[in-house]
Amino acid sequence: MASILLIWLATLQLLFSLSVHALGKTDTITWGGGNSRTGYETNHNMDPAIVGSADFSRIWTASLPGNFNGLGREQIFASPLVYTIGSTQYVFIATTQNNIYKLNAKTGEITARRNLHVPFLTAELDGCVDINPTIGITGTGVIDPNTGLWYFTAKTYADQFQDGNFSPTNRPGRRNGRYYFHAINTADLSEATGFPTLIDGTIFRNNERRMFLGGDTHQRPGLLQVGDYIYTGWASHCVQYNFTGAVIGFHRTTGKVVEAFATQGGPEPITVEGGGVWMSGGGLAYDGAGSMYFSTGNGYAGQLPEKGRPVQGRNPPSALEEAVVNLRVGDDGSLKPVDFFMPWEKVQLDGADKDLGTTPFQLLPQDTFSCPNDRRIGMVTGKSGKSYWLNLDNLGGYQMGPDRLDDAIQVTQNENSVFAGAGVLPLGGGYVYVTVTGYQTKVFKFSCNSAGRGVFTHVSATPENNAGILGTGHGTVTTLDGREGSGLLWTTDREGQNLRIYEAMPPAEGGNLKLIKAFNFPDVTKFAKMSFGDGIAYIPTTNGVLHAYGSPVTLPLNCSSPYDFPRTPIGNTSTALKVSCKANIKTSLTQLRISGNPNFRIDGLPTTPLSLNTGDTFSFNAYFAPKTVGLLSSDVLANTSNAVAGFSTSTPITLRGNATSATPLLAISPGTVSFTSMVGSGPSSNSAFFLNNGDSLLTFRNVSYSIKSESGPWISPNVTRDGGTQVGPFTFSNIPTTIAANGQVVVGITYNATQAGNHAVYIKAFSDGGDKILDVFGTAGSAPVAVVEFQSPTNSTWLPYTPGQNFSFGEVLQGTTRNLVLRITNNGSDTASPLGLTISKPPFGVPGIVGAANNIDLAEGTNIPAGQSRNATLFCAVPESQVNVPNFKGSAKWTFNTNTDGGKFELHFDCTAVSQQLGPKLANGTSQFGYVGCFRDLTPNRQLATMPYNGAQNTDGQCMELCAAGDWKFAGTSYREECWCGNALPLTKDGNDDCNFRCSGAGNQTCGGDGVFHDKSMLSLFADKQKFDGNTTTTPLTIPQRSGEYTYAGCYRETTGKTFNQKMTNSKTLTVDSCMKFCEGSTLFGLQWSEECFCGSTIATSASLTNDTDCNMSCKGDNSQYCGAGSRMQVYRLGGTLSSTSTTSTTSATPTCTPTTILNTPVPTGINCPESNGTTVASFGQNFVIECGIDHTGGDMASTQNNDDNITKQQYVNRYNELINWYTELIN
Repeated sequence: MASILLIWLATLQLLFSLSVHALGKTDTITWGGGNSRTGYETNHNMDPAIVGSADFSRIWTASLPGNFNGLGREQIFASPLVYTIGSTQYVFIATTQNNIYKLNAKTGEITARRNLHVPFLTAELDGCVDINPTIGITGTGVIDPNTGLWYFTAKTYADQFQDGNFSPTNRPGRRNGRYYFHAINTADLSEATGFPTLIDGTIFRNNERRMFLGGDTHQRPGLLQVGDYIYTGWASHCVQYNFTGAVIGFHRTTGKVVEAFATQGGPEPITVEGGGVWMSGGGLAYDGAGSMYFSTGNGYAGQLPEKGRPVQGRNPPSALEEAVVNLRVGDDGSLKPVDFFMPWEKVQLDGADKDLGTTPFQLLPQDTFSCPNDRRIGMVTGKSGKSYWLNLDNLGGYQMGPDRLDDAIQVTQNENSVFAGAGVLPLGGGYVYVTVTGYQTKVFKFSCNSAGRGVFTHVSATPENNAGILGTGHGTVTTLDGREGSGLLWTTDREGQNLRIYEAMPPAEGGNLKLIKAFNFPDVTKFAKMSFGDGIAYIPTTNGVLHAYGSPVTLPLNCSSPYDFPRTPIGNTSTALKVSCKANIKTSLTQLRISGNPNFRIDGLPTTPLSLNTGDTFSFNAYFAPKTVGLLSSDVLANTSNAVAGFSTSTPITLRGNATSATPLLAISPGTVSFTSMVGSGPSSNSAFFLNNGDSLLTFRNVSYSIKSESGPWISPNVTRDGGTQVGPFTFSNIPTTIAANGQVVVGITYNATQAGNHAVYIKAFSDGGDKILDVFGTAGSAPVAVVEFQSPTNSTWLPYTPGQNFSFGEVLQGTTRNLVLRITNNGSDTASPLGLTISKPPFGVPGIVGAANNIDLAEGTNIPAGQSRNATLFCAVPESQVNVPNFKGSAKWTFNTNTDGGKFELHFDCTAVSQQLGPKLANGTSQFGYVGCFRDLTPNRQLATMPYNGAQNTDGQCMELCAAGDWKFAGTSYREECWCGNALPLTKDGNDDCNFRCSGAGNQTCGGDGVFHDKSMLSLFADKQKFDGNTTTTPLTIPQRSGEYTYAGCYRETTGKTFNQKMTNSKTLTVDSCMKFCEGSTLFGLQWSEECFCGSTIATSASLTNDTDCNMSCKGDNSQYCGAGSRMQVYRLGGTLSSTSTTSTTSATPTCTPTTILNTPVPTGINCPESNGTTVASFGQNFVIECGIDHTGGDMASTQNNDDNITKQQYVNRYNELINWYTELIN
């Protein structure tokens, strides 16, 4: 019985576990929603009627708190994942600062968060700032629906740097970069047992000479789960360092590496780089039957030369560069290349940095995109702008097509580079949406030609152009549970409207897609792939924010939408369909109206307003009255006034029908086909549909051609050897004579211009189903020529780029910025093709004083027409500094490549930062006095010996001039107005920010300060370079115990006279040793008041030994030595022994004495000499001794008066301390 109970409990636990980790119907647990990466998702309840309504908008915004070391908000490059736990759906976010978050999918509330590591600094990457300022988690993870574990990789540093005590200017170093593979429990964000796995040091199985180095490598593609194995794709940072592209697999339970496959698997030196698996963040694809697919970028192994032998796809090279790759996934997780495709112009693509692998390889749905001879189709579009449709079962190899071109189903040249995965709609015959940088998103319709091969024909486009800078997001098409007519195309963009939603089906009458909704928000992530949950779209940004767009309300009516009508000929009206609606809540029906095209009508409407209680019903009749052929749909909008909050005020009711024509009806789609190419680049192909939308056979009477206009004159075309029709540089294939009822014929069009220029052919088809025109245009340009120039520092000329030479900003003064312009011109002939910037890595946001003003101007993907230029502004911004500091250099680089044959090049920019050079000058023009630093003053005494002046016209240069004239080593300015000179280095150096006062005579100069926290007296210090060795290390302030043959004998207190005074001198450069030399031969010497030296033979009986700490005034000539104090003499005896009371302590104690008279007045008044000599006065809580007969510093009380009502208490105390130093001794 116990055994049965245990089995029952175990079974119950298993069932509970399975229910917890069951995948929700609307979840998104991998990049693109599925391993085929098709860009098509059906399971998110995205109803076009609701998305297009006023209720659909931004429903919440989640602000993430991460800001590592104050470098900036964390960024979201990994696509959000959506996963249901229990009955609650959550969004899982991972950021570039290695923070992970779990958010409530409906509200955006952060329910859990965790930091995994410190992030890796972009400043390590030599100007590669594609992701800036930190790199952490950038590849989209995957959630295992069976365990609820979330897998991803994270870039960080070695363990010793996990305290985060570093910065972009004090970096750990790229070699200390590390990558980890994580498995996170979605329930609480804890790490799974045995994880994370350190990837660094992994040796690649197929090339043991190469090892994984985390600092050099970047993991951007979406992860792929195949059974027990999780696969990750790897590339580089801006094609730098000795990297190899790679796929690394891990066991999902143990975390152990089961496969490390390098795309650079050949015998080439490990310095040969390339084959990166990047795909703008797209996911590794899997067909569910043992094959993994991906695309790769540039590589330089050179195994397949341009004019070598063609290579079959079944014989893949060991260097898989610029390729689409098919890897067989073994039962043990191992990978074996079994097929590949490489463009015929691979060598040229490498030279121009036109990666094939800028987009993921997508496996198109086989139930729609299939032909007798192309049963399974995949596609990729690269930086060259070419879209390649490939046979998944025979990718095509290298130069295996006719004339050693591509063996592909179809190759289509787009206007510009493409970095976004295509959207795909497998309804209505099949459509593919290709997002072209700087141009419209193009819509291709799928069909099969008479040879049983797939054809993709450009039939429509978005009305708007995509951004001209890199970063337009991957396309996604959603439908409502796969229903016809419910397709929506979603794209994100970095410029213009940042989220755009279109009806996915092209209009039946032709033209551009219809935009139904658009939103603006800042900083959308470049190459973003939005994710979907239950009726909500989640869009990541680079400013630490996740946006959620959806409808916050539910429908008040249930009308059993959609309603489908039978096939109806145009011009006829169908029989009525009864539409019935039931109230879900108490509401009032206020209006029923048709929204959309006029192919439907309604009658039998209830009288409005119509009050409805929950469960009440109403009905009306709907009819299909088509005016054009094809699949048509529209919505009836039932508007309501609701008694319950949280429900929509409009319920859409979808009507759908298929319109036909009894007679033949000719259509040509698209009506215009355009080509753009470069002479010598080979033929470009496209196609057009000739359609019969009628229910009977269509017969052509004639097809005519003109190179002048749509109305002729007509010319006779040439016939090619294979039966094609040739007009100028255009060749047409498969021109029909008849088209079956409701059939179509794909007409192939090839453009191959041998001379630059604009070309056109106008085709008019005459038939018994009407006459239609097809316009075909082609523009062929000669080769562009790139001219790169930089504005001279004087702004007067343009300096041409010379390899190996830097562009210079010249000298830029501290506290100023110089902006100069970089100009790139297409200097080709009038017929030159646009000059394309295929690589552009501007120094935007990089550390240092040199950088680009933005990452928009001269961005990757920019096209420059012949004879035109494009500019970008760079700056050298030198921070404010003290005067007389040494010059320093700043630099930055900008990496470019173009569509010319010039190859990749780097522009280096340098700038010399200079400061004002004030004071006396050396022969080389620099100042004789160099800035030493910001030092504390009044510690407790003045740190420099003398103040030659103070006043409202004080400047650093004037002070240096006076100190140089007095032959002083140091010059210092303080309190805005004061100039000090001396030969002793001040004791304590603080930060430059502590000197924060402007000079009274120069607003762009600094003269001391009061510290960052306004609690110190600071001195801006300069030193004569001919006298100062630059060493700012000081020794502790002490009483020297010996000087020559003399030994310290103690600190003596004086009451009625001097301790001894046979001879004396006063010196602003006094030190213990200088006093010893002055008194050489005397039995005794002593020091007092910092600058007085006395010689003698006996100590007066009126002097008494006191604490060493009473002798607490530093020497004017050496701030590290004490030189007595007021009425305190620091005594040395020839050949004597050390005083038993002496100490070398550096702590100053407060001197003590017993005054004969104390005058308790708030301010010292009524002081008269000699009567007041030796008396003590109390003022502001301090006691002072008055000494008559000695002028210690030559100052006067008037110079220290406070005439500034705004002076702080600390400043008053500091100035009063000056008075003490000039006239009194602090005793208690």
